[in-house]
Amino acid sequence: MAEITATIRPEEVGMSSERLARIDDHFRTYVDDGRLPGYSVAIARYGQLAHVSHYGMRNVEDKLPMTPDTMYRIYSMTKPITSVALMMLVEEGKLLLTDPVSAFIPSFGSARVWRGGSVLKPITEPVTEPMLVWHLLSHTAGLTYGFLYHSAVDDIYRRNGFEWGVPKGFTLEQACDAWASMPLLFQPGTEWNYSVATDVVGRIVEVVSGQSLDEFFAQRIFAPLGMNSTGFYVSEDQQGRLAGLYQPDPATRLAKRLDMAGRTVTRRPSFLSGGGGLVSSAHDYHRFMMMIANGGELDGARLLSPNTVDL
Repeated sequence: MAEITATIRPEEVGMSSERLARIDDHFRTYVDDGRLPGYSVAIARYGQLAHVSHYGMRNVEDKLPMTPDTMYRIYSMTKPITSVALMMLVEEGKLLLTDPVSAFIPSFGSARVWRGGSVLKPITEPVTEPMLVWHLLSHTAGLTYGFLYHSAVDDIYRRNGFEWGVPKGFTLEQACDAWASMPLLFQPGTEWNYSVATDVVGRIVEVVSGQSLDEFFAQRIFAPLGMNSTGFYVSEDQQGRLAGLYQPDPATRLAKRLDMAGRTVTRRPSFLSGGGGLVSSAHDYHRFMMMIANGGELDGARLLSPNTVDL
């Protein structure tokens, strides 16, 4: 179990201890007035951790403090990890960014685009150009999220059980086929919209590698980088390290426990979400980001070339 700690004095890398302390002063007010249960901050420069601090509780109800080894649900911070996984396969020549998504997930070959009508009787048209892998990576594929509440297509996602997650028991493969059956928000490559696209990227990683997404992550990314506290669920013996899940109470704006959603990471899920499914620690995610900052390599483990990171 690795903990995150400062490795150098801020002044040694051209930073100010006094000014970095202002970050803690600011966020302590969020904890002290009840808006946040707690926080962890880690700031690095030139590859050295210059400022690390923890404050408040990881579990308010049980009075468990934030610690250097606390684990968190990282939600969409999963997306860069999934995108790195796919780019590793691109570097190996297993696929191209210009490949059609339907080459790996055939159901996307019959995708159609929203043109009007109603959520019950949508009017759609065929795609004019196929959805490509790079469209997924850049959120220009025409997919969406049910929780956005911006369009009729978002409503169609919700009506099919895709708001904050997927229908109970769905696998990643089943989810992708379901998304392919619903209208695209726009023609692929023509607009931008935050979406389930990175989940689809995760499915392509599975198809191309022949491994489940959790196996690929564990073997090809987490083990080489020493990310031993990162995965799609937390084992029973490690659940004491897991921060509680909180959201703002609509009436008071104070932190309110959200156990129904929080419990989903205490067992292996059927749906391996490359768009938002991982749990990690500050130590582990710092390791991942340092790999990116170093041009695809960390401590002798190279995941990507500098050119790919630049791309």
